[in-house]
Amino acid sequence: MHRASPFSHPHGNVGARVLPGLRSNACFSFTLTQKASPGAVAVQRVRPANPVCWGLRMHQVGMGNAVQERQGALAQGEVLPRPSTSQSEGFKQSHSAVNSLFSGAFAGAVAKTTVAPLDRTKIIFQVSTNRFSAKVRLKSRGSSDGSSLPIAFKREAYRLIYRTYLQEGFLSLWRGNSATMVRVIPYAAIQFCAHEQYKMILGRHYGFQGRALPPVPRLMAGSLAGTTAAMITYPLDMVRARMAVTPKEMYSNILHVFVRISREEGLKTLYRGFTPTILGVIPYAGLSFFTYETLKKLHVEHTGCTEPSPVERLCFGACAGLISQSASYPLDVVRRRMQTAGVTGHTYASILGTIREIVTEEGVIRGLYKGLSMNWVKGPITVGMSFMTFDLTQILLRKLQQLGFTAR
Repeated sequence: MHRASPFSHPHGNVGARVLPGLRSNACFSFTLTQKASPGAVAVQRVRPANPVCWGLRMHQVGMGNAVQERQGALAQGEVLPRPSTSQSEGFKQSHSAVNSLFSGAFAGAVAKTTVAPLDRTKIIFQVSTNRFSAKVRLKSRGSSDGSSLPIAFKREAYRLIYRTYLQEGFLSLWRGNSATMVRVIPYAAIQFCAHEQYKMILGRHYGFQGRALPPVPRLMAGSLAGTTAAMITYPLDMVRARMAVTPKEMYSNILHVFVRISREEGLKTLYRGFTPTILGVIPYAGLSFFTYETLKKLHVEHTGCTEPSPVERLCFGACAGLISQSASYPLDVVRRRMQTAGVTGHTYASILGTIREIVTEEGVIRGLYKGLSMNWVKGPITVGMSFMTFDLTQILLRKLQQLGFTAR
């Protein structure tokens, strides 16, 4: 190997090294020198060992991977431009989007699988038009104000879970969870990724790029993210609701649900309940992200700690879930009634018609808020685990990428 000294450059030499991978019988010995002016690498050609050979793979200083393949003679002192800043930023943004998609998908899967038995029980209560047997017990105990209803309802819910376990087996508590995963994984991935993108867009628009958004754009980012995810994945939510409230003999798998609904009820049925879903997602997703981001911001301001602990993230997410689900719950009941109308024997044709029928037959609290007390158990766990898992997965992926970059 012929080692050449750095050549003199008008802007001065920053450093030099011989290209790796050239053996002693190489065609040329080359020295890379970096100009003092940013954005360029100077290449000097030294006396050829073999005039016939002219091939060269160019390497940037300080990087081990090839960035350009050139054939032919290189003029002495030729300058190669580095990638532009805009290209580098685009690469970082694409990496960030992929990380958000993966982290969101994983977070949604973990959170929903954990609470699947409670979720199935909640849907069964939501679509049932029967008043709970708890009401009879309350009357027999002399309670006229309904103050003990939440406690009795929880007992009834847990009794239903236990009865399902005895009659259908332990795994039946997760019936419909495969359809849930088919929906939740893309839904959570799209929602979290869209939220990150909407935050960047709104940050640039309102002049808060790289900083925490003010309250209104923060609320808008969450609502837009939830709406985007719901619009794309809604038919999967319909399938999941059908599988949750029907015996396994009726629908054998997810594809079977799609085929039967399309053949017997028409393709439009796959979007039955879409309007109340969107109307419910706007406050639900908006308040979820808004509350979680606000609590994290307040935590940083009051403690000076830039990164909350996993337990703190779980608590922030639980608070966000409690607030958002309580605000949007009546529309969630309406949505479930309309989605399962084809298998429950009811004809819920419109939002207002469904609300009117529920209120008339079951009352406001016991109809539109049926299953809410169970949601106060399930919801905070789901949302808290989802936000916590997303954040921790994001942090892990960033650290792995940093280690990978350093190792090159």
